[in-house]
Amino acid sequence: MPDTGGAGSHPRLTRRGFLAASGAALLGAAVAGSAGHAAPGPDTVRLGDFWLFGRYDDGCTELGFDEIDLSPVQLPHCVTPLSWTGWDPASWQDRWIYRKHFTVTAADRCTARFDGVMTNASVFLNGTLVTTHEGGYLPFEVELPGVAPGDNVLAVVVDGRWALDVPPNLPHSAGPSVIDFYQPAGIYRPATIGPVPRIRLADVFARPVDVLSAGRSLHLTCTLDAPVAGQVTATVRQAGRELARGAAPVSGTTVEFDVGGLGGVRLWDVEDPALCDVVVTVQAGPVVLDRRTVRVGFREAEFTPDGFFLNGRRLKLFGLNRHQWYPFAGGALPDRVQRRDAEILRRELNCTMVRCSHYPQSSAFLDACDELGLLVWEEIPGWGHVGDDAWQQRNLRDVSAMITRDRNHPSIVVWGTRVNEANGTTAMYGRTGRLARQLDPSRPTSGALASSTGGRFAGSDVEVLAYNDYTARRGAPFSLRPPRPGVPYLVTESIGTLAGARAYRRTDPPAAGQAQAELHAKAHDLAAADDRYCGLLAWCAFDYPSGWQRSVGGSKFAGVSDIFRIPKPAAAFYASQGSPSVRAVVEPGFEWDFTAQPAGPGAGVTIWSNCDRLLLFLDDRPAGPARSRRADFPHLQHPPFAADLVVPRGRRPQLRIDGYLGDRLVVSRRFGGDRSHDVLSCVPDDRQLRADGGDATRVVVAATDRFGTLRAGATGQVTLTLTGPGELVGDPTLDLGATGGAAAVWLRPFAGPPGALTLTARHDVLGTATATVTTTASGTESGSRS
Repeated sequence: MPDTGGAGSHPRLTRRGFLAASGAALLGAAVAGSAGHAAPGPDTVRLGDFWLFGRYDDGCTELGFDEIDLSPVQLPHCVTPLSWTGWDPASWQDRWIYRKHFTVTAADRCTARFDGVMTNASVFLNGTLVTTHEGGYLPFEVELPGVAPGDNVLAVVVDGRWALDVPPNLPHSAGPSVIDFYQPAGIYRPATIGPVPRIRLADVFARPVDVLSAGRSLHLTCTLDAPVAGQVTATVRQAGRELARGAAPVSGTTVEFDVGGLGGVRLWDVEDPALCDVVVTVQAGPVVLDRRTVRVGFREAEFTPDGFFLNGRRLKLFGLNRHQWYPFAGGALPDRVQRRDAEILRRELNCTMVRCSHYPQSSAFLDACDELGLLVWEEIPGWGHVGDDAWQQRNLRDVSAMITRDRNHPSIVVWGTRVNEANGTTAMYGRTGRLARQLDPSRPTSGALASSTGGRFAGSDVEVLAYNDYTARRGAPFSLRPPRPGVPYLVTESIGTLAGARAYRRTDPPAAGQAQAELHAKAHDLAAADDRYCGLLAWCAFDYPSGWQRSVGGSKFAGVSDIFRIPKPAAAFYASQGSPSVRAVVEPGFEWDFTAQPAGPGAGVTIWSNCDRLLLFLDDRPAGPARSRRADFPHLQHPPFAADLVVPRGRRPQLRIDGYLGDRLVVSRRFGGDRSHDVLSCVPDDRQLRADGGDATRVVVAATDRFGTLRAGATGQVTLTLTGPGELVGDPTLDLGATGGAAAVWLRPFAGPPGALTLTARHDVLGTATATVTTTASGTESGSRS
C-alpha cells in the first residue's frame, strides 16, 4: 500500500512504534459532567494525535488488521497532499481508512464524537460496525458498546467520492466542478472519545424571551437520553456572577421551564458581545446525574422591510461571505485557525456580519463570532441545484442537525433553509421552513436567490428575502437591484468575479486590485444609501478552491484577502471602515514601487483611510493634502481620499502619509521606494501553542519594504526549514512571484513535552528571517499574539 499520509502525516512509524509513542488514548472511569451531544465533556479525550491512515483495503476495519503500511497522522486531517492552488478532486475521491487505538480502564458508557468527516463515514469498534453517517458538515456521535479493557481499535472508513447522493454533491452531474467549491476528504474537524454518564443531558436549548423588556427571561428545553424522575436546575451567570436560577421537575426525557429575574443582564451586541453561561444540572434526589454548561447571549435581532435592528437600534449589516478552505490542508486545520478567520473578519475587516457559505462551519468559528460580536448567517449544505428525493430527505436532516447544534449561538441571526441559488419546490422549502421554526421559533429563515425572478419565494417559508446581486455588468456603472417593497431585504452576495475582472490577484496589474476595492466600496455605499436594505454581504472574504465558472487553475480569486488570509487592495476598504478611535487606518490603494511604474502611481490614486484629513510627504518634503472622495461615496462612514503622486523618472522617494482627526495627528506611515532596502519577514499569528497534537498557527512569509509594507512585485523562491517537535503544513518552497510577494504556512506541534518550533525562511536576495513558537502542556498556554 503506498504512503498516502496527506496533510498532517508524521514520519512513518510501525504499529509498535506508534504504540510506544503514546498513540493509545487512555480513558478513565465515567463520571458526571458530560457536555452531551453538542460538545465534548470534561472527561473526553481529543482524538488528535497518532491515528493510522491509508487507502481503504479489504479487512482494514478488522481488529487484527496488519497496520505496517499505514501512516501515523494527526487530526484534523486531509487525505491527500495539497498545494495552495491547482487542487485535483481525483486525488481525494476514494475510500480511506483511519484507525485509532485506545485503552479503557473503567467505563459504563463510552462515546465517540466527530465534528466533521468529509463526506460519508462508517465507524467500526474492534471490527464491528457501530454506525454510519452521511454528509461532511455536521457532527455525529456514536455509542461504543462492548468496549473492552485493554487495547481497543476504532476504525473509520471515510468515503470522499463525488458520486455520493448527499448535499451538496450531485452524483448524476458531470463532477465536482458543477458546484462552486471543492471538498477535500478526511476527518477534517476535531474528534473526541470519552466516558459519559449513564443518564445525561443530550441537548439544552436556552432561548432568551422578551429581551428588550425588564421582565426578560430564559426559556429552557432540556432533553435527556433516557427517562428519569428527578429535577433539572438552571443557573444563569454573567461575568462570573450568578444572576438567576430556576428549576423544574422532570419525569421522562424532556422538560421545559423558564428562568426569570434577568432584568439586570447585559445585552449581547456587536460592540459589546456580553455572554452568559447557563449551568444545567439534572439530579435524582441528592445524586447529580449530569451537568452541562451552554453559552447564550441576550439580544433581539429583527429583519424588517425598513432595515435590520439589533436590540432596537438600526444596524446596517456590513459583511462578507466566508469559505472554510485553506491552502495545503483543505478544511483540516485546528480550532485556533478557524477562530482566527473570525478575528480577521471582525477586527481587521470591520465586518458586522458573515455568511457561512455554503454549509455549516466549524463550532470554533461560531464560538469566536459569539465572543467578537460578529453576526452570522448559517445555511444548509448545497449550491445551485437540488437532488432527488433521497437527497432532499438528507437536506431536511441537515436542517435539523444544523439548528440543533447551533441554536444557542447569539451570533446567528438567520437560518438559510433554502439551497443557495436553487429554486427547489414549494413543498420542499415549505418542509425545511416549518422544521426550522419548530426547532427554533426565535430566528427567521431565508435562502439566497439568484435570478431576477427570485422574489418568487415559496409560500411563507422565507421570512427574509435574500438576493445574490450580480446584476451589475462589466463596463457599466455599478448598481444594485432596488429592495423589494414590503419584505425584509438583504443582499447576500455581490461583486465576486462577475463584476469586474475574472480574477483579483496581487500578481495582476495594479488596476485590477484597485477596481476590486472600488467595487466593494460602491456596493456598500449603495446599500448604505437606502434604509430598506438590511445590509450587504459581499463576495467574498478569502480566495477558495473551485473548478466552476471563472475559476483559474482550480481556484477562485474573488476574495478581498487571498487563500492565505493575506490582504489584497480591496481589504484596505474594509479596514478603513472601522472607528479611528480603535485603530486609525491609512492604506494606499496602490503600490509604492517604481519597478513597473517608473513615474509613480499617477494622478488621482486612492488612499483608504478613516481619518479626517491626510497630508503627504516625499522624502519628508510636503507634497500636499489628499482630497476627500466624499462625492463619489456619499454614504460611506469613511470615504477614501485621492492623491496625485507623479514622480520624476529616476527618483525613488520615500512616501509618508500623516493622518489627522481634527488637528490631532493619529497615524503616520512610511513607504519605501528603494527596493534595495527590502527584507524578508516571517511572522506567526501566535507565539505560543499547545503541545497536544490539536493546535496550529499561521506564519506569514513576505517580502516587505524597510517599513514592513508588503512588496507585491517581489519574485524569487523562499525555502523553509522547520526545527522542533512539529510539522510544517505547507510547501517547503514558496514562489513569491506566483503568490504576489507573500504566502503563509502553518505550524502544528506534535503531542508531547513542551518545546519550541523554529521556522527559518531563506531568499537569495532578501536574506533570512525566522519565527519561533513555543509549545506548552495542554491548557497552560497564554494565547499570546505576535
